[in-house]
Amino acid sequence: MVIVNSDAIFIGANKQNQVSDYHSGQSVVAFGAGKTIALWKPTDDFAQGVCRTLKGHAAEVTCVKFMPGTNYMVSASEDHHVKIWDFSTLECVQTIEHFKHTIVTLAVNKNLIAIGSADGLVSIWIKDSQEHRFGLGQEFSIRKGILPLTLSISHVINDKFLLAVGGTSMNVFIYSFVLSESEIQDCQMAAELDGHEDWVKSLAFRQKRDTPEDFLLASGSQDRYIRLWRIRVNDAIEDDDEDEEKPKLLSNKKYKFEINEDTKVVINFEALIMGHDDWISSLKWHQERMQLLAATADTSLMIWEPDEAFGVWVCASRLGEISSKGASTATGSSGGFWSCLWFAHEDKDFILTNGKTGSWRVWASGDGFEWTQRIGLTGSTKTVTDVAWSPSGEYLLTTSLDQTTRLFAPWLYDATGKQRPVATWHEFSRPQIHGYDMMCIQPISDVRFVSGGDEKILRSFDLPKGVSEILEKLVGCNFKLSEELPESASLPALGLSNKAINQGDVDEEEEDPNARETNETKNISYSLTSALSQPPVEDQLQRHLLWPEIEKLYGHGYEMSCVDVSSDGSLIASACRSNSPQHAVVRIFDAKTWQEIKPPLFYHDLTITRLKFSKDSKFLLSVSRDRKWAIWERDMATNTFGLKYSNEKAHARIIWDSDWAPSDFANMFITGSRDKSVKVWKFENAKDTFECEGTVKIGEPVTAVSVYDKVIDDKLLIAVGTVSGKIHIFTYSSNHFELIKEFEDSITPADRVSRLEWSSLQRNGELSLGVGSEDSSTRIYSINL
Repeated sequence: MVIVNSDAIFIGANKQNQVSDYHSGQSVVAFGAGKTIALWKPTDDFAQGVCRTLKGHAAEVTCVKFMPGTNYMVSASEDHHVKIWDFSTLECVQTIEHFKHTIVTLAVNKNLIAIGSADGLVSIWIKDSQEHRFGLGQEFSIRKGILPLTLSISHVINDKFLLAVGGTSMNVFIYSFVLSESEIQDCQMAAELDGHEDWVKSLAFRQKRDTPEDFLLASGSQDRYIRLWRIRVNDAIEDDDEDEEKPKLLSNKKYKFEINEDTKVVINFEALIMGHDDWISSLKWHQERMQLLAATADTSLMIWEPDEAFGVWVCASRLGEISSKGASTATGSSGGFWSCLWFAHEDKDFILTNGKTGSWRVWASGDGFEWTQRIGLTGSTKTVTDVAWSPSGEYLLTTSLDQTTRLFAPWLYDATGKQRPVATWHEFSRPQIHGYDMMCIQPISDVRFVSGGDEKILRSFDLPKGVSEILEKLVGCNFKLSEELPESASLPALGLSNKAINQGDVDEEEEDPNARETNETKNISYSLTSALSQPPVEDQLQRHLLWPEIEKLYGHGYEMSCVDVSSDGSLIASACRSNSPQHAVVRIFDAKTWQEIKPPLFYHDLTITRLKFSKDSKFLLSVSRDRKWAIWERDMATNTFGLKYSNEKAHARIIWDSDWAPSDFANMFITGSRDKSVKVWKFENAKDTFECEGTVKIGEPVTAVSVYDKVIDDKLLIAVGTVSGKIHIFTYSSNHFELIKEFEDSITPADRVSRLEWSSLQRNGELSLGVGSEDSSTRIYSINL
């Protein structure tokens, strides 16, 4: 029996203001990640990371909310659908297909869901107590040209409710309605709160437990200010009327209205909170204390509270990063926080926020004042295009269309060298943060790799000492490094090349008080990385854990499509996108001198999708969109290649991937194609060519294949990935495929498998499989045969 476990899922959060929520009963955070909903326990002592992703939506998830007092979770997406999930079973129990545009915002109450969509409509949905399904209760548009961006519902008294709407207007719109026997009555715009100078992005009601008829509404805007509005109902109104004569700094206009003739409401402006440098993205009230958390696009979080003596709202804590002067969303600033969460767990307060890079940052505090940063989550925010294990199998490298290269490894040892009770996978380095979409990556050795992207250039990078020491201390990697390696690397402000730096260089710069501080010299610290006692957090990954670039390889005319390195580490083969034979060539580079070995190899007519050197480095296999494969033989003396074997009708559709069998099995390789088949090609001595020995039909297009590099029970072990995200494991022997495992749907990606690869290292007798997908996830599975 084959047992498959999902060891790690790395996936970034979507850039939306209402993309996440916290379920206090199960201590789980749910957030939109691509077209899936990722589930994560941030309070877990072992820092396990994402435990599962839920499939169902067909486009990017924009909003996730838990309904208080119930086991329902509501999610919305750019596919125009709203889904209701039963969180106890993780099953979707209802899909609302009422909308024709993207769902932009959600607000929930125990039995109500308010939904705002990109066509300007706001709708309120009510739960039917008999059928346990939600039906449309009311739908309206605010005003022509105004689109809703944020909603918040508050239960006022008895069956009366207020709905606050903010959007592409400077005003906050207050609607009142009565909920009567699963029906909405008297829904009307009751007030229009003015004061903001730009769009309103976030709204949050806060009910006071001791005086429920006197509560607050916080509104955050792109004008960088937060406004607090005081709302009083019935008896609470009279208590304050005699204070009207007191001098007021700002307008104290009162908005008065009635709900259903028996409930009087007064809203007035209470306070203006200033101090943020950029757009207000998200607001959250503390559950117990009178405190307000604001996440903003200047990459900072601030906790605001009223001063006891004067009642003025002051900043009690500031978390995040100090924003660079003059950088803002309007000027294309790179940072920014999108959504935030604030909750208590076992006498500790937790604050979470997700940023532009898709990562989650976590802070915890026992007293609400001293905050310590904890390990968060990281992951790609766009398609993962390639994955490759280091030759030793100790770590996994990935590239993505989010323009990053990442290194993942298991955290096995604590800082004292003691083995951890539970091994968890983490991102230990971000070697390359680029300005172009990344397409392919391959290690040359355990301490050097080469990568390519839409830039048409291959770049190679060396492991810096700082990252090496973290991997040695926490992962147990032992790379025999030469002393000449740089300590760390930095990315110049206007460059694409990571520059090597040593601490001595920085110290010399600091001696000159008039020296201009640059990105190369600012805060890049080898001592910081080497002193880490746990995996790095996002701000360290972005700045301190780059790898220095050592060489660029030129020659291709279009964006890179694939790269491979011979197993002896001496040759690099690469190809680029092409619609003509002129550019559909393989270029070979010497990994020692970095020179191209000419001439380039001509045979294919269209983009080469995969290059693979044989295990003995004697042959190079190429497969292409033109449905052909070719095998090139290497002259070991000159390192030149000549076309040895080819097949012009190998498959009926595009060949997406290929791999060689282990050299001790037979002289054979496999191919996977859009024609839904995997084929095994074996060398026939009598015919002096490779013939198709076996074929298996998968039922859908095959997008990735990988052969384990050792023979098990005289059989090949083949992993196959498909266009829908399914993963199969086959054994193959003497013209016979046997399906030994199809991965459960709950642990597979939600989109096309773009690349999968077996690790050469067995951990605890289990095999490791790395998988990259178009759903923006990197997944690592352990397989026990």
